[in-house]
Amino acid sequence: MPRPVVNEGIKAVREKGSGVFRQGVHMLPNISLMMAEGVIKNLKQVKRPFVTIINSYTTQIPGHAHLRMLGEVVKKELEKNGVNVWETNLGGAICDGIAMGHFGMKYSLASRELITDQIETVIGAHPCDAWIGIANCDKIVPGMYNAMVRINIPAIYVSGGPMLAGANNSDLISVFEGVGQYSVGKIGRRKLEGITCGACPGYGSCSGMFTANSMNCLGEVLGVALPGNGTIPATVRRGGGRQFTVNPKRLALARQAASTLIKLMKQKVRPLDIINRASLDNAFTLDMAMGGSTNTVLHVMALAHEAGIPYDLKRIDLISKATANVIKIAPSRPEVHVEDVHKVGGMGAILRSIHDAGHKYLKLGARTVYGTLGGYVKKSPKPDGKILRAVKKAFSPQGGLTILFGNIAPKGAVLKTAGVDPDMLKFEGPAKIFESQERALAGILKGQVKDGDVVVIRYEGPKGGPGMQEMLSPTAAIRGAGIRAALITDGRFSGGTRGLCIGHVAPEAAAGGTIGILKNKDIIVIDVHKRKMNVKLSSREIKRRLKKKPAFKSKVSGGWLKRYAAFVTSADTGAVLKDG
Repeated sequence: MPRPVVNEGIKAVREKGSGVFRQGVHMLPNISLMMAEGVIKNLKQVKRPFVTIINSYTTQIPGHAHLRMLGEVVKKELEKNGVNVWETNLGGAICDGIAMGHFGMKYSLASRELITDQIETVIGAHPCDAWIGIANCDKIVPGMYNAMVRINIPAIYVSGGPMLAGANNSDLISVFEGVGQYSVGKIGRRKLEGITCGACPGYGSCSGMFTANSMNCLGEVLGVALPGNGTIPATVRRGGGRQFTVNPKRLALARQAASTLIKLMKQKVRPLDIINRASLDNAFTLDMAMGGSTNTVLHVMALAHEAGIPYDLKRIDLISKATANVIKIAPSRPEVHVEDVHKVGGMGAILRSIHDAGHKYLKLGARTVYGTLGGYVKKSPKPDGKILRAVKKAFSPQGGLTILFGNIAPKGAVLKTAGVDPDMLKFEGPAKIFESQERALAGILKGQVKDGDVVVIRYEGPKGGPGMQEMLSPTAAIRGAGIRAALITDGRFSGGTRGLCIGHVAPEAAAGGTIGILKNKDIIVIDVHKRKMNVKLSSREIKRRLKKKPAFKSKVSGGWLKRYAAFVTSADTGAVLKDG
């Protein structure tokens, strides 16, 4: 059952749209200001529908630095269809890569809530009949999806597209892992700087199947974005240097999204007509088939919460067990990037591979902004056998993400199995405890972590961090240094993480979770095949330690993050905010 409408203002937007401004002469001052904006030229034009473009253009994110151009294309297409167009731009858009490795990363997950709240604010204060979201990276994308179901007026999403791979088929993860290689003397400073300058060539979301691209791809299957949304590259390759020529096919997709929105508005198709349990199942089926970012679990769970759809980690694990991992993309397969996935048919081809073998959770009759999911999947090409495999020749018979349970994570934890070496799927070793990501990274770079260790990074969850910052720097340092170690955390990982790295441990340390009472040299046993993660302690000893554990004190004393920490819930619920 959908959640109740959030307030009377949003209820009015759902029922009347821009008709709010046509309720009588008392609204004429409002209309006078619309003419001052240049959005309408005369009183007659007030009768036309109003459509809002919600862009997130910024030069602080490479995936968003070209979105102004997409916005211009969308605006022209909408105006051609005879509607009044409002254009606005969101603040609080964060590049996880630039926020990585310092305190700023704590703002990233929290910004998802800011994005959704900003969109509610803009549309609640300026009622319209439909809206289009333009974004590309990290938390802006799920923030827009959540706003779609919260407001529930006709809406569509279009992304800026993935970045092309860098020099020598490199990407951002090549730089992070290069730092690890440099720290143990495997490469020199000049080599590291060369990787840095060549890895990220231009506009677009980072080129592997990291969080941004995972969420953009899932948008196609959730049904709120058009086919190609996640895979058509942002730019076209011009030589071997910087890539700043925006792809005409990406601009064409933006134009098509605008014209599709007009149809959705006329047909009164709303996001909650599309987002339901079946669409969530479809999204997680794709996620397991392609081994997307572990962050997708957080974000799609949050979407389910916002839409009022009961959904839990056990459901995700059922889908994982039933879905073969038919494609591996960087970081799991470093030589394959999202541009390569597009060449073999994109998301439609991945789901066709799954569908052709039979799949109990894939619902091809699901409604989307472009028709039904089946219409897209059935006309997509069959697996090419190199990039994308048939189920009978899959990389693994089960999904690329796995949910683990045990006495360390009674409410669950998430692992990207697609990025784990087969000989690491069963692992046992002593705990090496770090109370923050920063301490862990310093310890790894100083050689404190050895083969066989289980690195534990805690107090980095939604409440403890606060903000559940990503652990890409420590995981890449371990990988780059060639250390055979596992890592568990109540924080989260970048979609660029690979290795035996288990995140989203719930309950988190700050909420009284078992991870908070682990000690150095405690023996931790991980069995991915059995979906288990336990510490070799008796239940009596765990209870004794929990009883002695001091109450958590927040790391922040004021500002937005203090308010966020007070209201955020655990990772197993999507790290959503309590309403009060």
